[in-house]
Amino acid sequence: MAAIPTIMAASELYTKYARVWIPDAEEVWKSAELVKDYKQGDGVLRLQLEDGGEIEHKLDPQTKNLPHLRNPDILVGENDLTALSYLHEPAILHNLKVRFIDSKLIYTYCGIVLVAINPYESLPIYGSDIINAYSGQNMGDMDPHIFAVGEEAYKQMARDERNQSIIVSGESGAGKTVSAKYAMRYFATVSGSASENNVEEKVLASNPIMESIGNAKTTRNDNSSRFGKYIEIGFDRRFHIIGANMRTYLLEKSRVVFQADEERNYHIFYQLCASSHLPELKILKLRSADDFHYTNQGQNPVITGVDDAKEMSSTRHAFTLLGINESYQMGIFQILAAILHLGNVEVKDRDSDSSMIPPNNGHLTVFCELMGVTYQDMSHWLCHKKLKTATETYIKTIPKLQAINSRDALAKLIYAKLFNWIVDHVNHSLHATVKQHSFIGVLDIYGFETFEINSFEQFCINYANEKLQQQFNMHVFKLEQEEYLKEQIPWTLIDFYDNQPCINLIESKMGILDLLDEECKMPKGSDDSWAQKLYNTHLKTCALFEKPRMSNRAFIIQHFADKVEYQCDGFLEKNKDTVNEDQIHVLKASKLDLLVELFQDEKATTPTGAPAGKRVLSVKPDKGRPNQASKEHKKTVGLQFRNSLNLLMETLNATTPHYVRCIKPNDFKHAFTFDPKRAVQQLRACGVLETIRISAAGFPSRWTYQEFFSRYRVLMKQKDVLPDRKLTCKNVLEQLVQDQDKYQFGKTKIFFRAGQVAFLEKLRADKLRVACIRIQKTIRCWLARKKYLRMKKASITIQRYVRGHQARRLAKFMRRTRSAIIIQKYQRMYAERTRFKRKKAAALAMQCILRAYMARQHYKRLLRENKAVLIQKMVRGWLARQWYKRSLEALVYLQCCVRRMRARRELKKLKIEARSVEHFKKLNVGMENKIMQLQRRVDEQNKDNRAVNERLAGLENSHAIESEKMRKEVTRLRTAEEDAKTNANKVTSLLEELARLRLELKTTQSEKKVIEDWAETYRDEMEKMVSELKEQNGLLKNEKDDLNRMIKEQSQEMTEKMQRALQEETHQLETDLNEERSRYQNLLTEHLRLEERHDDLKESLSVNVPKPGHRRTDSTHSSNESESTYISEFAESEEGSRGGEDMTRGGDMSTFLKMQKRVTELEGEKHGLQNELDRREEQFQRARARDDEEHKKARGAELEYESLKRQELDSENKKLKHDLNEMRQLLGGNAGANTSAPGSPAYKVLLDQLNSSSEELEVRKEEVLILRSQLVSQKEAMQHKDEKETMTEPMAYAVDIHKMKDAGEITQAYMGLKDTNRLLESQLQTQRHSHDNEVEALRGELHGMKEENNRQQQLLAQNLQLPPEARIEASLQHEITRLTNENLDLMEQLEKQDKTVRKLKKQLKVFAKKIGELEGGQVESVSPGQTVDEPIRPVNIPRREKDFQGMLEYKKEDELKLVKNLILELKPRGVAVNLIPGLPAYILFMCLRHADYVNDDQRVRSLLTCTINSIKKILKKRGDDFETVSFWLSNTCRFLHCLKQYSGDDQFMKHNSTKQNDHCLSNFDLAEYRQVLSDLAIQIYQQLIKCMENILQPMIVSGMLEHETIQGVSGVKPTGLRKRTSSIADEGTYTLESILRQLSAFHSIMCQHGTDPELIKQVVKQQFYIIGAVTLNNLLLRKDMCSWSKGMQIRYNVSQLEEWLREKNLMNCGAKETLEPLIQAAQLLQVKKKTDEDAEAICSMCKALSTAQIVKVLNLYTPLNEFEERVSVTFIRTIQTRLRDRMESPQLLMDTKMIYPVTFPFNPSSLALETIQIPTSLNLNFLTRV
Repeated sequence: MAAIPTIMAASELYTKYARVWIPDAEEVWKSAELVKDYKQGDGVLRLQLEDGGEIEHKLDPQTKNLPHLRNPDILVGENDLTALSYLHEPAILHNLKVRFIDSKLIYTYCGIVLVAINPYESLPIYGSDIINAYSGQNMGDMDPHIFAVGEEAYKQMARDERNQSIIVSGESGAGKTVSAKYAMRYFATVSGSASENNVEEKVLASNPIMESIGNAKTTRNDNSSRFGKYIEIGFDRRFHIIGANMRTYLLEKSRVVFQADEERNYHIFYQLCASSHLPELKILKLRSADDFHYTNQGQNPVITGVDDAKEMSSTRHAFTLLGINESYQMGIFQILAAILHLGNVEVKDRDSDSSMIPPNNGHLTVFCELMGVTYQDMSHWLCHKKLKTATETYIKTIPKLQAINSRDALAKLIYAKLFNWIVDHVNHSLHATVKQHSFIGVLDIYGFETFEINSFEQFCINYANEKLQQQFNMHVFKLEQEEYLKEQIPWTLIDFYDNQPCINLIESKMGILDLLDEECKMPKGSDDSWAQKLYNTHLKTCALFEKPRMSNRAFIIQHFADKVEYQCDGFLEKNKDTVNEDQIHVLKASKLDLLVELFQDEKATTPTGAPAGKRVLSVKPDKGRPNQASKEHKKTVGLQFRNSLNLLMETLNATTPHYVRCIKPNDFKHAFTFDPKRAVQQLRACGVLETIRISAAGFPSRWTYQEFFSRYRVLMKQKDVLPDRKLTCKNVLEQLVQDQDKYQFGKTKIFFRAGQVAFLEKLRADKLRVACIRIQKTIRCWLARKKYLRMKKASITIQRYVRGHQARRLAKFMRRTRSAIIIQKYQRMYAERTRFKRKKAAALAMQCILRAYMARQHYKRLLRENKAVLIQKMVRGWLARQWYKRSLEALVYLQCCVRRMRARRELKKLKIEARSVEHFKKLNVGMENKIMQLQRRVDEQNKDNRAVNERLAGLENSHAIESEKMRKEVTRLRTAEEDAKTNANKVTSLLEELARLRLELKTTQSEKKVIEDWAETYRDEMEKMVSELKEQNGLLKNEKDDLNRMIKEQSQEMTEKMQRALQEETHQLETDLNEERSRYQNLLTEHLRLEERHDDLKESLSVNVPKPGHRRTDSTHSSNESESTYISEFAESEEGSRGGEDMTRGGDMSTFLKMQKRVTELEGEKHGLQNELDRREEQFQRARARDDEEHKKARGAELEYESLKRQELDSENKKLKHDLNEMRQLLGGNAGANTSAPGSPAYKVLLDQLNSSSEELEVRKEEVLILRSQLVSQKEAMQHKDEKETMTEPMAYAVDIHKMKDAGEITQAYMGLKDTNRLLESQLQTQRHSHDNEVEALRGELHGMKEENNRQQQLLAQNLQLPPEARIEASLQHEITRLTNENLDLMEQLEKQDKTVRKLKKQLKVFAKKIGELEGGQVESVSPGQTVDEPIRPVNIPRREKDFQGMLEYKKEDELKLVKNLILELKPRGVAVNLIPGLPAYILFMCLRHADYVNDDQRVRSLLTCTINSIKKILKKRGDDFETVSFWLSNTCRFLHCLKQYSGDDQFMKHNSTKQNDHCLSNFDLAEYRQVLSDLAIQIYQQLIKCMENILQPMIVSGMLEHETIQGVSGVKPTGLRKRTSSIADEGTYTLESILRQLSAFHSIMCQHGTDPELIKQVVKQQFYIIGAVTLNNLLLRKDMCSWSKGMQIRYNVSQLEEWLREKNLMNCGAKETLEPLIQAAQLLQVKKKTDEDAEAICSMCKALSTAQIVKVLNLYTPLNEFEERVSVTFIRTIQTRLRDRMESPQLLMDTKMIYPVTFPFNPSSLALETIQIPTSLNLNFLTRV
């Protein structure tokens, strides 16, 4: 533990705010903070807890030991516990808890020990990517991991050639088995096997077998190993796995017959029961596990998440893989099933001393059938035993309890034998066939155990742990001593705990085991007598041995971890481990061969007796001495275990150990839950605290001088800094630490006592704090002064402006006051004058009005008086007349009344007289009077008559005159009457007309009234309708604008959508294509590996020397062959294999034939994948064409949609216009009918409004027409474009025909001058004729196009008049017709072109045949003809190409010399510097051209095959040379491009010159060889990438992460024992400049070799991916690299890489995008990580990082000083919550082995072949230019 601080240190360290650890009952240790400084002599410390409460901590009055100090926060969470400044139990516990709970890190170093805490959760940290990341790394360079321990062991084995051991210990449930399994997986992955027997798979396959037969569920662990094992993994001299061997210890046999509650038997039993339904297992007669006594005692046969049937399948597969065939497997299953049936055999009491088994017991019958034994014998010996004396043998019955124990002992013995047999066969399967050079052992054994009741098993386990702890302590002590001696530190013995006394107590003479064996030999030995012997022997002599106070049958041993009390009951029986000998004899007589094989070593009888107790141990005997099997059987369990343990310790002492301590964090199997009590208990038991104590006793903290200087430079003054770092550190330490015993100076390091680093950290933090305060003070002063000066300047400015403003305000006020006075003066004057004028005018007006009023009143008065007089006159006259009339009427009325009264009276009298005589008298008297009166009247009448006659005479005269007049008048009247009669009819008609007119007038008036009412209503309605129309018109305008905008938006959206869909589909197709390419290229690599293995096997068969492969590093060569080459070589390999078989007759022909078959299959797969790749490319092209068509269709549909919209608007406007016209006509008619009617102006206004609305609608219609015309123009443009594209295809094809005709003319020129002239003339005529025909055809086409154009316009005009539906249908019909016609035309043209091509091919064959005939015999005759006819051939005179046609001729026997000089012995450096790029490729192609020219297919095939094989050979020989690989990659690509460029295919001839087209290959189609060369180029590219990766790999981590490009930004933290075992020699420090220089070297080499620019871009992209992936992977696995300053360093380094890309013009190659994950990780280290906004920003920023990577970086983030803060767990959970919906791979690391699929874009050369000169340095003088 940490040393107690001295008094001086205490006063300096235990100050206010210092944090300490105090004991706590619940949390073991609790953190607190000092409230006041500690002073010497204080007995109490006042502390404040983290929850705010204050307590007083009393110090021990005797020791005065102060509580442990807490480490600074900067050291919390360290990878190595020895890096802590204060090394004590609370610091270790807290560090482990922080790493486990907060950072989710389960591994931690503690010096040489790896502490592994079981997370009870599957973590993604054991994949192949993690293995690759740790492979080749130093142990301290990466975060703690079981793989780091495995890599350290592997490298030390390879470097020191010393065997290694990994010791995995811990209690049940701590994860020992899993850790050992992962360690073995690591060895199997990184080393590989040296043969094809898949040893590494067999080693891993042994795990499921051993787990099924040796693991069981306990209350602490669902998969607890109930035995210890030591697995030796053997390696050969090349450090490949060649085999393995397993040793087992302490199998818990008692679990076969007994299990506690909530526990299970061994897994294999439950797997068998779960698979009992299988047909092959029906004979076992198994049922559910609940039906068997040996599997149902725990009452919980199911493990959550485990499928026993599936596990059974895995176990059987593992058996098969390890060579245990089906018959043996069935034998194993029979024995296991028999054990289950044996447990169900019921034993009954016969009496108190005897027992019996009922006859025909079903389970015993099945047991006997499965075991092949007789029922009678087995049932007899289960209930009897044999006693032997000196002379006789007795058979004795045994009671029921002993019979049951005998049955259980038999079951345990059978299972133990079967277990050992399986282990032996596993070892036999894993046995190495060659000599083992070294091995790595993995020990998986129980940890220290202590329970409430401890028995013999715990005693043995703790004894083994005592031995292992002693070995561990000695090893730690030894390492400390070596470190001190290495650094030349004065060595003083460190007092550490030595547990040798405890070991002596157990194993020495008269020790516990010795006394136990002695007691077992006694006839009447018992546990009680043995206990008494222990008390008598050790109680007073050994301080480590104690006797319990309350028991005489137990003893206590003080182990290194704790005191353990052992109960003596059962020790003797478990140590004897006896079984009934007769039962063994019965089993030996079995018919089951496997059972007989299990007991074949049983030679001697064993003592009889039945064991008792809970657990019985079995120890596997030493295989080295099989002849002593009988003696081993007689040995006690304790003796066997002691011997096995001593053998194990000898093995471990002969190896270099590596320790893994597994810790169980809680007893409830809760994920990431930490119980401090349980953790401390295990830390004490596993030796971790002892390691810390040993380290703390010396100098635990170690710094290199440079690290110390970098860290504590702030504590030095400038004058203290010297050029010598060591001297500087010494001077500074002497000043800082007065006690020189607290540190020591070594050769390369400074060693500190415990607590000194914390003291230095405190000084550094104080210095930084003071500096920060000073900086803050200065900055605040500067800020305050700047603020004051700004305020002063601002106040002066404000004052100036305020005063100026006030002065201006005063002047303005004065001006305003003066102006106001003047204004007031004039205003008052104006007001007074105005008032005077107003008063004067008012007075005059009043006078005028008054006078006028008075005059009017006087006039009115006079007028009234006059009128009154007149009225009076009139009234008085009227009144007088009225009075007169009334008087007259009254008088008349009175007279009448009087007269009536008188008449009535007279009448009354007459009536009376009439009744009397007097009456008649009176009547006569009256008659006389009347007669007299009548006579008088007659006289008067006569007078009157005479007067009348006189008058009549006068009248007659006058009448005659008048008659004459009247006669004339009658005549006139008769005339007038006739006229009147005539006019009478007119009058009648006029009257009728008048009546009718009157009637019409009435009707018209009524109608007028109705119309007026209707017009009024209609006017209101029309006004309302007009307003509505205006509104609707406005809405239509808005809708039209919206529609136009929507159409535009939809057009843009549809365009963008189509483009996006096209891009997505294109991206998906490209992704699929890249995946297919990647699969094809990976298969190509596998094919190459198998080819190399095939070649190696051929060589091994011919030489009979095996050459195993090396699987630790990937293959560095790749090659491929053409089909013909492969077939030929396959035939040769078959011949060679047959020859080798005849020679060796012992070769491994099966492997060879399997390899041949595999090569054949891979070749077929390769061709299948190639076809698939071609098919995918065709699909890609078709999909792209289909996308273009769909885009056009979509555009057409979009235009149709716009057309429909505009048609709808047009129809709406027409309808509105029609309605308005009707209303206007109606109103116009009404107005015309009633022009004189009132209200016509309203009608006019209404009509005006309607006219304006119609005009507005006309404007809208014109706009619609404009839009429609634009739509039509767009459609026509698209149609013309399609027609133009359709037309250009046949024209281009015609051009190709002309080229072919020109080629035919050039070929025909070889026949001679005359033939040439004739042919030229004929060709010229033909050309003329064809030209004329073409002109005519073009004219016809032009005319047809014009007609088609006119027809299209007519159709378009017709379509525009149709309704929308008919218009669309007509357009489609027209388009179908047009396309059909075009297709027919194209088919006709295609047929014509096919005929032309066939005709030209026939001509070419004829010409080639004639050339072949004339080449030999007519060369000489042609030359004179040429000279004679030369003036006639002006065409060929100036052509120099005739001298050299770009071909090289060579002899067949010179082919090997050509390949040797041009490929095998060529130095790339000289060619790259002095010659043109790609020269070897050009020369080879020119030779190939000549072979094609002479039509020699054998030479072509031979040259290509030789070239390919030679390139493969040189790459196999010098594949690790980047320059060579780059050179041949460039030349292979150039050769491939030449084959394409001169192939004659139109797609490759677009950029050729005329002469280059003349040089095309004429006889052979080399498309298949182009594919072979493409495959070869892919293999060379992959080889180039691997070569480049091997060069860059050592530089990346050092240059990108470790090296400080920006000096002084990164801090250095204490590192403990990290990098303590440097596994490789120091190769120097790489920097970023080293990487950039190497990248520049790669780039310059490729440019010098003429590598295609596109290929260079792909190489650079791959380089940057490797850099980014390796850097990010190391960042994710190194906690010390995850800091803010390191993020700045990384971003700066990435910027330098981007600058390099800009300098090389490679920014668009995609390399920058490959660094995006690294850039985002660096940004993640630098951004704020506190609030939810920060979490949202991180989620949106880190798109290229997976959720696991983001969380890992946040968990690993480590502050380098106290001014930074850690990332809280809450923030990390927030990030996880926000990112949980991401669909991504759970893989943590990037795949550094991933290679992007490579493509070779066609890159034609402009270099003319005839201009190439061959340098003499190539030694190719045997080549002849043609």
